[in-house]
Amino acid sequence: MQQQDPTPTPTPPSKPKKRLDTVVKLALGVVAMSFTLIWGGMYLTRPDRTIPPYSVGSQVGHIVAAHVPHDTTDLGVETLVKRFRKVGRQTHHFAKMKIQPTTPGDPNGWYRKVVVYVFVNDGWAEPDVLNKFLAGDPTTVKNYEKEMRGYYRLQDQEEEGGLGPIPKAGAEVSDATRILFKGLITDPVPAELEYEDFSISPM
Repeated sequence: MQQQDPTPTPTPPSKPKKRLDTVVKLALGVVAMSFTLIWGGMYLTRPDRTIPPYSVGSQVGHIVAAHVPHDTTDLGVETLVKRFRKVGRQTHHFAKMKIQPTTPGDPNGWYRKVVVYVFVNDGWAEPDVLNKFLAGDPTTVKNYEKEMRGYYRLQDQEEEGGLGPIPKAGAEVSDATRILFKGLITDPVPAELEYEDFSISPM
């Protein structure tokens, strides 16, 4: 019987792990950064679900015509009007609400005056229709006010917003109009708004 050699067989030395090349590391870092930027951009530009989707169809000076989907309820229009109010109270920076500066170059602010008309039919927010309304075309004025679903008005420190056509200065408020708020932006926050988070969500 052959006797086994008690001396253990030496194991071959393990090969050292190859380190990642600098170029590979750089490429992986770029990919990771790209995904981070894409995710961050999607987060910051996510739609605000607390107000109905809307678009600004036209703007002439401080007059803005906006429209919402045709199935937007009065409550939806109300939340949009109150969002304009929130911006007016907090920052006066209506660029977040897709509005160009209404008093550009004014040392007292680029949004000292803002008037927003809200429609559910985008045709009434077209530039040519708004221009006819501002020019005082009788037929356009009559139908324009009839089609108006909501409004917001800011004049320096005074604010007003409501549902229906905007009231005319010095005239009685129409039965088709429901004023939601009217006063100074420095007035205390109404009780119905106290529960709201007064942070402005990215649009």
